[in-house]
Amino acid sequence: MSKVNIKIEGVSYQVEEGLTVLEAAKACGYEIPSLCTYNHGECNQGSCRVCLVEATGARGLVASCVYPVNEGMEIRISSPKAVEARRRSVELLLSNHNQNCQQCDKNGHCELLHVAQITGAEEGKYQGVHSETYIDQLAPGLVRDTSKCILCGRCIARCSNAHGLGILGFENRGFKTFVSPAENRSFADSPCIQCGQCVNVCPTGALMEHSEIDKVDAAVKAGKHVVVQAAPAVRAALGEEFGYPVGTPVTGKMIAAMRRLGFERVYDVNFGADLTIMEEGTELLGRLKNNGVLPMITSCSPGWVNYAEYNYGDLLPHLSSCKSPHQMQGAVIKSVWAESMGYAPEDVFVVSVMPCVAKKFEKQREQEKVNGIPDVDAVITTRELARMIRRSGIIFNRLPDEDWDADIMGQYSGAGVIFGVTGGVMEAALRTVYHVLTGEEYGPIEFKEVRGHDAGIREATIDIKGTKVNVAIASGMKSAKVLLDEIREGTSKYQFIEIMGCPGGCINGGGQPYIKPALMPNEPDNIIDIYKEKRAQALYSEDERQTIRQSHNNPDIIALYEKYLGEPNSHKAHELLHTSYAAREGFNEIAD
Repeated sequence: MSKVNIKIEGVSYQVEEGLTVLEAAKACGYEIPSLCTYNHGECNQGSCRVCLVEATGARGLVASCVYPVNEGMEIRISSPKAVEARRRSVELLLSNHNQNCQQCDKNGHCELLHVAQITGAEEGKYQGVHSETYIDQLAPGLVRDTSKCILCGRCIARCSNAHGLGILGFENRGFKTFVSPAENRSFADSPCIQCGQCVNVCPTGALMEHSEIDKVDAAVKAGKHVVVQAAPAVRAALGEEFGYPVGTPVTGKMIAAMRRLGFERVYDVNFGADLTIMEEGTELLGRLKNNGVLPMITSCSPGWVNYAEYNYGDLLPHLSSCKSPHQMQGAVIKSVWAESMGYAPEDVFVVSVMPCVAKKFEKQREQEKVNGIPDVDAVITTRELARMIRRSGIIFNRLPDEDWDADIMGQYSGAGVIFGVTGGVMEAALRTVYHVLTGEEYGPIEFKEVRGHDAGIREATIDIKGTKVNVAIASGMKSAKVLLDEIREGTSKYQFIEIMGCPGGCINGGGQPYIKPALMPNEPDNIIDIYKEKRAQALYSEDERQTIRQSHNNPDIIALYEKYLGEPNSHKAHELLHTSYAAREGFNEIAD
């Protein structure tokens, strides 16, 4: 790419042609205050005016996030005019903002507060009428509070970029403008898949997950037997909340922290992932042998399941009937474990720590209950777990490394660990399907053909000693739609498809720690481009360290089938571990 010559504060630089002033300044070692994740296109309107600078050739000040550099441009970031303009822009945003910072869950991660401190913006500088406020707390996964919204549009862009959806948009004009689902509906009354990607990019507390910490507190107070289980992706990201570099695995300290929070048992959802593979792999083989509905599509991601029920009701028979791992494990805790302890299922309270906001919706589905009792009672995100740890006075960095409780669910395989990465469910399943078809273990263990960290579609043909299985992997609904439309059109060549709701998989779930470069001074400049890879590597590394790396070799899984379930896909297994789906009328088009 060709270069252009520019000057910043009188110093000459050469930068790539086509960069915005904001990007060029960053490349040259300047951090212009902004509210942009500019290099991912989540905000490209320049509407907040926080990043104003002086530039030759422009008429007045320019928004550096959208204004391109050109040959010979001279840029002034620190001129009195630019400094004053940026301060006024932030003060104007604050004048229409609910400034209850102490009570806001985004405190410490708020980009508006960050730029206010940098620009020296004064609270209350401009007084006037506030825009009308709308608060939506009806959906199980998401909360929307327009009093904290700065109309940057990042949530709108993320919904479109990740999923091809337009759940959020600008309503009304001028001072009456606000962001919401169409016609100011609740998230609960719109075809929102509850993924939480909008929360991840919101610069303030206008969009948040619906916290369930109070439910956990109430269960403890009521004397319930409170059991916690944590998903694999949580260990790859929780450390970021306590100053560890992105992608640092903190499994042992996470276990120690949860134990000190007072949970009666601390379990790894990797056991549930191994159980899912046994059920899902058996289901796939049954469909292949008995001319069942193909391709079979994974069902671990509740965001993806929501999308299918809203938009592809005619394709629901393609989904595996398996519950997701934490729901399976919750069912086992409330049956097998509760019985072993002499507890009534209704006296056991299961808490799942998830990287996912959509799990909050999933756990309340009627299909996720056994005899009217929910498999899981509360879902808290990685961020919520961090809040619980901090409020308890636990110094996370000083905790010892401890192990999971080891009774009926203490063992897990490396295959269960990689569920948190896009392609991980597929690879884990293939490790077991290979064994079932051949009676042997796959030599290299890893099926690296299905690995990858970014959203998009990957495909592979796996040759299992003459039996060829065509597989595809997609994350993010924009990618999934391509595969689903092929199935509708009758042109799909696959037998097995993995779909995850969040781009990159659970490591990038809507409940994971925020990736906000401006607030992460110790991370590399390109952290927003590589964080998924770093989190994924934490899980792949744990897989490599395990002595057991295939789900079917987990001794606790073997014992569960021998003593209780019989065999995969048995009648008892279907009662506890399988579910069903229903098209949601009013939003999706159902084929005749």
